[in-house]
Amino acid sequence: MKKERMRAPEGQSQRTRPSRGYIYLVKNPSSNETSICAWDSVLYPGTSVVAPTRYGLDLGVIMTSADRLGKEYTPGCDQCRGACLHGECMPKDESEAESAEPAEEMEILFSSEPDEDPCDSCAGCNPQPDPQEVDLTGEILWIDRLATPSDLDRYQELMEKEDEAMRICREKIAYHKLDMKLVTAHFLLGEPKIIFFFTADVRVDFRELVKDLVSVFRIRIELRQIGVRDESRVLGGLAVCGRDFCCHSVTDKLNPVSIKMAKEQNLSLNSMKISGPCGRLLCCLSYEFDFYVEEKRKYPPEGSKLKVGFELMKVSEVNILSKRIQLSGSEGRMLTIPHSAVFFNEEASRWEITKEYTDEFLSN
Repeated sequence: MKKERMRAPEGQSQRTRPSRGYIYLVKNPSSNETSICAWDSVLYPGTSVVAPTRYGLDLGVIMTSADRLGKEYTPGCDQCRGACLHGECMPKDESEAESAEPAEEMEILFSSEPDEDPCDSCAGCNPQPDPQEVDLTGEILWIDRLATPSDLDRYQELMEKEDEAMRICREKIAYHKLDMKLVTAHFLLGEPKIIFFFTADVRVDFRELVKDLVSVFRIRIELRQIGVRDESRVLGGLAVCGRDFCCHSVTDKLNPVSIKMAKEQNLSLNSMKISGPCGRLLCCLSYEFDFYVEEKRKYPPEGSKLKVGFELMKVSEVNILSKRIQLSGSEGRMLTIPHSAVFFNEEASRWEITKEYTDEFLSN
C-alpha cells in the first residue's frame, strides 16, 4: 500500500500513515470541542478514543463519520412518525400491509431476516450509513489510539481530582487578589497537564499564580482566558427552550449573532427574550436567518407602497410563515392580502397587485 507522511498529533513523533483511511467527527467531553480525525478502520458513534485536541492528547468520543462533509446534502424523511421499537416498524410497502389480514400483517412486520437490521426494511427509520474509506490529502490529525478500560478508569480518577484542583486554584486567586473568575479545571488524559479556564473583564497577569500552582501540582499548568459565551459552551446548562445549550450540545462553533437577525425574523427586541443565560444574543437566532432573508425576497419590502384599487397603501408587515402581507392605508384602514395577490413587474421595476385580486377587491 502506498505510504505518505502525515502530521502527527502534538506530543507524538512523526509516523508513516496510509494515504487512505476513515475520517470521524470526534468530540472532547471536557471542553465540548469537536475535531476531524482519521483512523485506519471503521469506528461507530460512541466509541471512546484518545485523540489530539488544541490543548493536547485527551479522551474523545466518536460522534459520526465525516466522509460526507462538504458533499451535497440529501434530505431525509420529512413525515412525522412515532418512535420505532423494531416491533412496530412500518413495512416499506405500506399498501401491502393495509390489504393484508391481521395475521398476515404481523408476519410482514416481523419478516426481516435474523442477520438483517430491522431499520433497513422500515420506512420509519433512517439508519446511519457505514463510514466510507476516503483519500487523505494534506495535513490531518490522527487518532492516537482506541481508549482502553485503563484509560477510562484513569479519566474518571482525573475527573475526581478536578474539584480539588478548582478549590486550590480559587484559594491562590484570592491570595494574589486577581480580578478573574475561575470557570473549570481539566486534567488531560494523554499527557501530564492541567488546564484552568477563567473569565475576566481585563487582561490578567497570572505569572505568579502559575508559579504557585506548579509548586503544588508538580505538572505543567495552563491558564486559558475565555469569554462568557465560551463559559456556557464549556459548562452547559438548560436554555429558555428547555433543551441543552446549543453551543454545548449542537455545535462548538460560536458564530456571530447580531440584532439584525432578530429584526429580520420579526422577533421582539426585548433583550430578556432574545438573550441567553450567558447574557449574549441567542445562538439559535442565526439558524433561520438565511431562510427569512431568502423568502423575503419573494415579498414586497416593508415600507414600500402598493396601489390597491384607487388607493395607495403602505406595506406595514410581511409574514412569510402565514404567507400574508398587511397593508395600511389612510384614516387607519388596514388590509391583509395573500402572497399570491402580488407580483413583481419587471418592466416597471416595482411590486403590484394582480388584476384578479384587484377585480375581486373592487367588486366587494
